[in-house]
Amino acid sequence: MRLAFVCTEKLPSPAIRGGAIQIMIDGVLPVLSKQHQMTVYSITDEQLPIYEVRSGVTYYRYPREVYIAKVAESLKQHKYDVVHVFNRPKNLIRLKSASPSSRFVVSLHNEMFHMFKLSDADAQLSVRYASQITTVSNFIKRTVTERVAGSDNKVKTVYSGFDPSTFHPVWTAQGQQIRRSMRAEHGLENKKVILYVGRLSVKKGPHLLIQSMEHVLREHPNAVLVIVGGKWFSDDTVDKYGRILQRLAKPYGSKVIFTKYVPSDEIQNYYLMSDVFVCSSQWQEPLARVHYEAMAAGIPIITTNRGGNGEIVTHGVNGYIVREYKKVESFAGAISFMLSNPQKALQMARNGRQKAESSFTFEHVAERLNNVYIEAYRSVPTKMLIDRKAAFMRKRKATAGTGKPSRKRRKRVRGR
Repeated sequence: MRLAFVCTEKLPSPAIRGGAIQIMIDGVLPVLSKQHQMTVYSITDEQLPIYEVRSGVTYYRYPREVYIAKVAESLKQHKYDVVHVFNRPKNLIRLKSASPSSRFVVSLHNEMFHMFKLSDADAQLSVRYASQITTVSNFIKRTVTERVAGSDNKVKTVYSGFDPSTFHPVWTAQGQQIRRSMRAEHGLENKKVILYVGRLSVKKGPHLLIQSMEHVLREHPNAVLVIVGGKWFSDDTVDKYGRILQRLAKPYGSKVIFTKYVPSDEIQNYYLMSDVFVCSSQWQEPLARVHYEAMAAGIPIITTNRGGNGEIVTHGVNGYIVREYKKVESFAGAISFMLSNPQKALQMARNGRQKAESSFTFEHVAERLNNVYIEAYRSVPTKMLIDRKAAFMRKRKATAGTGKPSRKRRKRVRGR
């Protein structure tokens, strides 16, 4: 099968600037490229050539300003069997016109079917033109099925995953070695480390974790909060919210550490130096990939019941779900519970790693996506359905009112 990936206009592929979509693509390509002829489209980056073949995968990169127009031109030329458009249903509509004979898959990684992002007409066209639609969680799936009637049979949840060769659980010899090294590097020996990984955005909620330290330090005076992330993936610019975080953290001195952006190929080491990971999302999170990473590293998870987060975290089994997610005291209580009950926390972590290994490796993701591509490939292309309907209507119009029977009818008459 000739299969093309069309990334968003935000970040390049491979994931040299991070990004959940790009990381997932990097993870599944080694598996899918053994079965299909793979091409990836993404925006240009100063560190990457505009064209290359890497590990058998062809990459085309275009400037952000003309990205989709250039992709459309390329699709006309190459005529792929299946085109997977990532997180841009509007682009699907445009690209379908450029390559009507191709089957299209669109994957949704957040609420792209929200009425503020997609009109009713475009929502209907997206579902009509897509042979298959995948979503990162059941929460995101419902944003499609509840809006577009009859879309249920096209929409499938495909959870993301991790690379088990790069994530070594904290209880393994290699995991322990990395843990010691990272803790020494950041001056965290004999500390209880609370970890946040994510963009520095108010909807991600790191301000609540900083504020919770006042309560946590009363019970655990050797606790340290490590905040990993920048304003926007690899962008470490300090904006207004970043300055608010720094101001909140100042009274705690070395008890709150900002690392700034950490590349995706190094992030696993930061999980290993922690004792508990916290996802403090305030918005309706689609399902943050940090959950897969924390489970893979064998770190107990605290998360909020926002969006799809609770779909892979079961309270008391492989993590702790904060339901009163706006309250500082809720996070403080959850963190203190994990730090005060290391054996229970460890069991949750082991359960999380087991769940990740059994369901959420990139091998699992690639297999699920491959099933989607095969089903899409076997479906009738939208163009063919349109052409068939148009031909039928032309024929019906031509014979209407003439008093002449159709050719098929004439055959039956002559056969009598």
